[in-house]
Amino acid sequence: MVGIIDYDAGNVKSVEKAVQFLGEETVLTRDPERILSADRVILPGVGAFGDAMDKLNRYGLVDVIHAVVEKGIPFLGICLGLQLLFESSEESPGVAGLGILKGEIVRIPDGIGPDGQPLKIPHVGWNSLEFPKAGRLFAGISPQSYVYFVHSYYLKAEEDIVTARAEYGVSIDASVEKGNVFACQFHPEKSSQTGLAILKNFLRIGEKE
Repeated sequence: MVGIIDYDAGNVKSVEKAVQFLGEETVLTRDPERILSADRVILPGVGAFGDAMDKLNRYGLVDVIHAVVEKGIPFLGICLGLQLLFESSEESPGVAGLGILKGEIVRIPDGIGPDGQPLKIPHVGWNSLEFPKAGRLFAGISPQSYVYFVHSYYLKAEEDIVTARAEYGVSIDASVEKGNVFACQFHPEKSSQTGLAILKNFLRIGEKE
């Protein structure tokens, strides 16, 4: 059973459908017992950092997420779900994040793209990935594979947890891994066959390790 955390954030249903397409049973819930009894847990989401943390606090989910991580349950944050795992974001000064991982969430700076035109923010579209170190999410995924992004803020993480990067005017830490915690700035559920392969790798975490 894959528990998908429901905190009134966008894009939850598309993640649920992708996981179900891969043959896994899902439960979309904010009930602590159901989340903690899941084999794997996903925190999806699009929207503003501050609003999302307000909802996680209001629904009593902050302690539940920490408990999932402490129990060693494989946990995946997607897009905003990645950003929430860190301590804070420039998008919402003064708002504390979950603080599970170390790094900065900062705004994508204005710049010029490879076509000589100003970079569009938010960053919406397909970008290729590079892998600075082996990550379990990317087993069997070729370097330069394309995935789909939608975001205005990006992660600058501690070097040792970064498993994928993309370029969009700056180097974006596109995926991280630490213990049982995984996260992607991009949307695997919207990234065609590459994205499904990444989700499938997550669904296999812990099976024969």
